[in-house]
Amino acid sequence: METKKAIISVKDLVKKYDDFVAVQGLSFEVYEHEIFGLLGPNGAGKTTTLEIIETLRAKTSGDIIVDGFSVDKHAQNIKQIIGVQLQAAGYYPNLNLVELIELFAGLYGADIKPMEMLEKVNLQDKAKAKYKALSGGQKQRFSIATTLINQPKIIFLDEPTTGLDPQARRNLWDLIIEIRNAGTTVVITTHYMDEAEQLCDRVAFVERGQIIALDTPDNLIDKLVSSGFERKKEVKKANLEDVFINLTGREWRE
Repeated sequence: METKKAIISVKDLVKKYDDFVAVQGLSFEVYEHEIFGLLGPNGAGKTTTLEIIETLRAKTSGDIIVDGFSVDKHAQNIKQIIGVQLQAAGYYPNLNLVELIELFAGLYGADIKPMEMLEKVNLQDKAKAKYKALSGGQKQRFSIATTLINQPKIIFLDEPTTGLDPQARRNLWDLIIEIRNAGTTVVITTHYMDEAEQLCDRVAFVERGQIIALDTPDNLIDKLVSSGFERKKEVKKANLEDVFINLTGREWRE
């Protein structure tokens, strides 16, 4: 079996805010070309951890290496190979999507064709639409397009499908899988366990700033079942969301 290469390595990460310890001794690795999920309740330390890896927040202690670069010494190199969702689109509600992509490309010094970026996330028809006129699902797809502008090796998606209807959510899943299949590593946080089960190659559960479980979704589920756990309700071969999608179709709705 081929050994997987770690593209992100986090070791003994600690983040303190005065007396509060947000992250306490977190260690994990993300492999190249996988979709890796960070799961856990609100306030568990997931977003703080991501922001430290993204070089957006300073750590208290620990070591983080991203594709061979240390966050301490090579933050600039790391910024060039990662894609982070740009929330700035909301500050420029009157620019259209092409103008926004040109603006972000300028920030990155990236030479890209805006229409090609929009095609990647199925928004080419909205090229001349203003950001504020987009639906929730379109805004999320645009946000993912912004992560791809600098052709990163790794993208970080923080709860990308919150508030979306089932169609928009499933379409976003397809998009995230396509991005991974094109060779990009994806790190995602989500509160939807069906989403994590569907998308993630491996997941880490974070609780009070520590990792309490890390494995493939299948292995974690099998382990729980073999411990004698039984669901109260008989497991059916489909769920209500499958019924919704089957009845209303999968095409993009806007």
